[in-house]
Amino acid sequence: MREHPPHPLDALWQAPAIIWVLLAGECLAGILALAPGMSGSRWIYFGLASLVVQWVALLTLGTLYLTRNLLTGLRPLRLAWLAVGMLLANTWLVAWLAWWLMGDAWPVAADGWPALVARLTGIALAVGFLGLAAFQNHWRGRLHAVRAKQSELQALQARIRPHFLFNTLNTGAALVHQRPEEAERLLLDLADLFRAALAGPRQILLEDELSLARRYLEIEALRFGERLQVRWELPRVLPGVTVPALSIQPLVENAIRHGAERMARGDVEVAVSTTPDTVVVRISNPLPEAGGTAVPGHRVGLNASQVRIEALTGGRGSVRTETIGGRYVATVRLPVGPA
Repeated sequence: MREHPPHPLDALWQAPAIIWVLLAGECLAGILALAPGMSGSRWIYFGLASLVVQWVALLTLGTLYLTRNLLTGLRPLRLAWLAVGMLLANTWLVAWLAWWLMGDAWPVAADGWPALVARLTGIALAVGFLGLAAFQNHWRGRLHAVRAKQSELQALQARIRPHFLFNTLNTGAALVHQRPEEAERLLLDLADLFRAALAGPRQILLEDELSLARRYLEIEALRFGERLQVRWELPRVLPGVTVPALSIQPLVENAIRHGAERMARGDVEVAVSTTPDTVVVRISNPLPEAGGTAVPGHRVGLNASQVRIEALTGGRGSVRTETIGGRYVATVRLPVGPA
């Protein structure tokens, strides 16, 4: 599964954007009402100008929203020019409606309605070009932000690959020397883990990610023997939520490195619980007896998992760690449903 790229029109349907459009329209109406050479009541002219400007702005936003499915395939620049064309068309439509409904009651200059329509067209073009420039700056900034986030995630993925692969290779090397008869099982598990690590940033089902964690624990169980006990508590059916590949496995690896590896006898518990809105994955391990606190590490795996899960879920998911009853617990919360 791949994340869908952002669409240029997405920002227009958000409440802050609509509010800013309305405020900009009021500012434009105020500028027109304060222009020199205006005869009659400026308050009346401000009210009428505000009515026209807001109708044009809202009609343009509404037209773009209603045709959004037809516009999804257009390039951002073509889409911006089309929006300018819609702005012009709606300006002429509102001017025609004002002439049709009010006629001579509308306060126009001595040169009449054609000159007023020409001025409105010029204003619409000026506003459209300013909006086009603002749109290009906004879209470029948004693309730069998306690319920066992708680069950050890829950098974290690149940092976690050797961290994970080197530890697994060391496990395999120790196992091959101690129990060569189990090398085939080790190689099969390693092949699955290497394939996931080298596939690059992607999303997989939670069930598949837990399967990778299970393979890693099988390798470590072969290495530690009776020193390591693994307990799984899974629901009968796992929800079809997705997670970044190798986002939970590093938390299991941390439980081994900072728990069982430092103890004469340790255990790792992986428990999954579900609610209608959330899936919770808990990985816990006992703390070494000296001091009863977790031994600090580089936190590469934890930080990478936290950043990638928060990015995938739009901030609704999380990775938290805590100490409960002499055990170190990493809790992953995943929302059920799209971000």
